Amino acid sequence: MAEGEVGGLKKRSMAATRVAAQESDMFDRRDPGSGTELSAYDSNAATVSSNPDEDDNDDKTQRLTLMEEVLLLGLKDKEGYTSFWNDCISAGLRGCVMVELGLRKRITLEPAGMRRRSLLHRKVSCHSKTQTGDVILDESLKHIAETQPPLTVPTWIELFSGETWNPMNLQYQLKNTRERLAKNLVEKGILTTDKQNFVVFDMTIHPLANHQAKQQLVKKLQESVLSRWSNNVHRMDPRTLALIVLAHSADVLENAFAPLVDDDYELAMKRVNHIISLDFDAEASKPEAVPVLWAVFAAFTK
Repeated sequence: MAEGEVGGLKKRSMAATRVAAQESDMFDRRDPGSGTELSAYDSNAATVSSNPDEDDNDDKTQRLTLMEEVLLLGLKDKEGYTSFWNDCISAGLRGCVMVELGLRKRITLEPAGMRRRSLLHRKVSCHSKTQTGDVILDESLKHIAETQPPLTVPTWIELFSGETWNPMNLQYQLKNTRERLAKNLVEKGILTTDKQNFVVFDMTIHPLANHQAKQQLVKKLQESVLSRWSNNVHRMDPRTLALIVLAHSADVLENAFAPLVDDDYELAMKRVNHIISLDFDAEASKPEAVPVLWAVFAAFTK
């Protein structure tokens, strides 16, 4: 199953175009009220302060997950929803889930073995069942931990996106993902909630409330490929590296680079293209590398 889906995944560049994913992942115009609670991040999360008092500088972006950062980049500030033409963001958010679990040491990849299997064919295993405190991450971790035999990274991204012809696999779909992430951002004071009438239906929207938080996120992305650029990607913060690639895969990186002058924009995109043209299997074998991160990169770019 996994090897067959890998080829399809590469051909579509992970664009989540299935109706099931789109229907469940659009901001629910019925306002489903998923009851998502404010995320209580664990001590393994690199961007979470162990002391809430240290967050008095109002640097909200330090407390966001990769999923929330990618969604924030994709949201239109005033309109409060993502572009209707973006069919990549659904899969991109699922890739963020896999990377987030990998960075938090909840999941890992099986060894490459003597045959040196590629990242796309190595199965995902549960390293720790300890909950993260994030509803979406814990739901995903539960699926991965309980599924036998283990599946590959591309397969999990497809299943989480609802891309399957097997009705039995729809149980793995992460439903209402954008709406749940948006509600997290509302609780963190970055977005607000409103409703907009589209003639035939009302849709819940989430306009930007904290412009400084988004500006800081955009600035972090711009600096990572300009003033703070390193030719050695392993010297980069892995979360920032993941954000660059996943934002590119979700087709929202352009939103962060659009304000740049032409020369800086050209340089930034050149460096992004350098990252996505790397030999991910070779990079994943290096010391201190997080194999899941590179496997997700490979799923989206190869």
